[in-house]
Amino acid sequence: MAIKNAPLSCSVCQLHKDSLFKNCNKEELTHMDCNKNNLFFKKSQYVFMEGNRPFGLYCISEGKVKISKVNSDGKEQIVRLVKPGDVLGYRALMASEKYSASAIALEDTKVCFIPESELTTLLSQNSKVTADLFSLLSKALGEAEEKITKLALKPVRERLAEALLLLMRTYKNTDEQLFSISISREDLASIVGTAKETVIRFLSELKEDNIVSTKGSTITIIDEKRLIKISQMYD
Repeated sequence: MAIKNAPLSCSVCQLHKDSLFKNCNKEELTHMDCNKNNLFFKKSQYVFMEGNRPFGLYCISEGKVKISKVNSDGKEQIVRLVKPGDVLGYRALMASEKYSASAIALEDTKVCFIPESELTTLLSQNSKVTADLFSLLSKALGEAEEKITKLALKPVRERLAEALLLLMRTYKNTDEQLFSISISREDLASIVGTAKETVIRFLSELKEDNIVSTKGSTITIIDEKRLIKISQMYD
């Protein structure tokens, strides 16, 4: 169960300028502050579950979240990675459908929850936010199509390289020279779309080739250029 967290003002949020709400005016941000909920999720907690009905929009203020589905074989497939500043649950909310996937915290995560009524009012009053939301929906559709194509055409080694680069592009800080991330082999296998044992084997090969290093669950990308080359072999 989510824990209510100390309020975080939208108007002073460092992520505001790059978020869905970047075109909100001061009055709209103040109104949102008064009507949203600030939630805290521990690692592995569900932000929302596949099959549940959406009641609003989630905006990540701190932490990492995975969007995943369980296939017919009972295996998890991670379909999207979410970073601070990203919003969750907008497709199901706009389509008035149940969630088609679950959102799960990869680490302790702070989230702003904006109720459906608040978002509806904002969209009716601010055409720029509406346009930004449709742009977000369009981008998400394109990324989903690209992911399906790559999963169908690329061998596992190339998909693993691409998954590691995706993690880097999503979560790397601008001041980091080498990118490192703590991620379970189960989660990495769910991104790649293969078995955990297969990921471990190919990850060991990348380590032997001095492309990555590992320590426990932490993976560090040592040679980004060679990793890119591997990921593009079948493009």
